[in-house]
Amino acid sequence: MIATRPTSAASLSKRFSLFAWSTLAYNILVILWGSLVRATGSGAGCGQHWPLCNGEVLPVFPQAHMAIEFTHRATSGIALVSVIALYFWARRCFARHTSARRAAFFSLVFMLNETLVGAMLVLLGLVAGNRSPWRAAVLGVHLVNTLLLLGSLTLTAWWSDREEPHRWNQGRLKRLILTGIVLVIVLSATGGVAALGDTLFPAPSVSAGVQHEFSRSAPILVQLRVVHPVLAVLAGAYLLWLIPHSLGRVRSAAAERWGYAAVLCVLGQFVLGAMNILLLTPLWTQLTHLLITDLLWVSLVIFSVSVLTADPREAAV
Repeated sequence: MIATRPTSAASLSKRFSLFAWSTLAYNILVILWGSLVRATGSGAGCGQHWPLCNGEVLPVFPQAHMAIEFTHRATSGIALVSVIALYFWARRCFARHTSARRAAFFSLVFMLNETLVGAMLVLLGLVAGNRSPWRAAVLGVHLVNTLLLLGSLTLTAWWSDREEPHRWNQGRLKRLILTGIVLVIVLSATGGVAALGDTLFPAPSVSAGVQHEFSRSAPILVQLRVVHPVLAVLAGAYLLWLIPHSLGRVRSAAAERWGYAAVLCVLGQFVLGAMNILLLTPLWTQLTHLLITDLLWVSLVIFSVSVLTADPREAAV
């Protein structure tokens, strides 16, 4: 009989890291499917029942809207279970007060928030064709929480196979990076509101849409649509300045890689944003736009922690 060898700490950490990155990728897919639910007006596909779908655990022969909404609920449930597993696994792999374990804890917190906000949207009827301003407010909170969830999952995966940082840069550089992070969070919230306005009040043409946005009689969701592209230009320009400015002050190969990735995402967002407006927000541009937003956020989070934990360039030299 051959005795089995105990799993080494390094092997366990590597498996945890793979699971953490996989959980992050899976949650991005769930977020994209959630956008599909909103874009297709399928949010009421299961009625005002939650967590059941029209009072059933497993609907039989569902219609298209019901199938889309039920799939989103099922995949969201798997995402919840995966984050719970990630947290308890982190408790076994890492000591208290380590970065990976703290990030896993916040991932669980934001995932629970995500579940509660999603349930609130359904139970209050803030889905499908509902045009209440409260829907935009709850949706904005939902999107901010989603970014915080993705950020926590990213940090869990990032810190899972790295040593604890020995220093954190403070001062002006930290304030500049935090400003960029806040800008992206606010930009994402306004993007969700703009997408909701496009879904509920589709424009027949670009010119008609612009005229409607500046009309005093237009619904508030239509008037708010113009905020997102204006803020996108300002936030994108800031990030294109911030990233090379930060790289000039620290020496970090990881910061360079993820900084360049963030720059590519910003440039891609400019192109996709323009296409989204000119093509009157077709489904494929909406989903691609959201995907690049998530990738930009992940890149920016890793870039930020890499810069803030790197040695200053003068000291490195």
